[in-house]
Amino acid sequence: MIEIQTQMSERAVELLSLPEDQPCFLLDVGCGSGLSGDFISEQGHYWVGIDISSAMLDVAVDREVEGDLLKGDMGQGIPFRPGSFDGCISISAVQWLCNADQRTHNPAKRLHRFFSSLYSVLARGARAVLQLYPENAEQLELITTQAMKAGFTGGMVVDFPNSTKAKKFFLCLFVGPSGVLPTGLGTECGDEQERKETKFSKERMRYKTAKGKSLKKSRDWILEKKERRRRQGKEVRADTRYTGRKRRPHF
Repeated sequence: MIEIQTQMSERAVELLSLPEDQPCFLLDVGCGSGLSGDFISEQGHYWVGIDISSAMLDVAVDREVEGDLLKGDMGQGIPFRPGSFDGCISISAVQWLCNADQRTHNPAKRLHRFFSSLYSVLARGARAVLQLYPENAEQLELITTQAMKAGFTGGMVVDFPNSTKAKKFFLCLFVGPSGVLPTGLGTECGDEQERKETKFSKERMRYKTAKGKSLKKSRDWILEKKERRRRQGKEVRADTRYTGRKRRPHF
């Protein structure tokens, strides 16, 4: 897990396209125990980490990470002055805003509050690279739509789109005029469709599966239905490995 976290952090910083030989001040959203920050420090940059978990931040303190740490819920906004940061990374955190863990949680509003405040604290021309694990196409659309409403341009960079295990999603956002969207790793074959170009500087992005809607009563159909109910604040049974499977009769 440490190796994977480090690799994704390295890739996120690479996608920021920071100036060479110039220290930058970065924000790490969902910093956890500070593994991403370790790589940022190794590259000669300074950073501030924010995380909702006190336990994870305590681990970061025990590890004596070089960045400054702040406890906070990114769904309530990023509490820094406008234009404070030269860039932002986030590893495996943003998708959690799609869940309604409390009755008062509204995923769309929490995402908009996060992206609006993130846009504010980034300097003009800066980038934010957010690695995420979307559960389905609806989550991708919800996340990217709220980012666009907050003023960001950019799009989704997908590394190794044809691999089940190595496939990674990076939401690459620009503050100000839209830059050139980086090419995902493992897309050297030139298949433009597999690159999943998802630029949304001028129009709303929509993600659809190749076969359209999920087959009714299938596992995907059930999971998508449960996710919609969670976003509405309704109580839903926890997912299990048997979700969507037909029960065998007992004799």
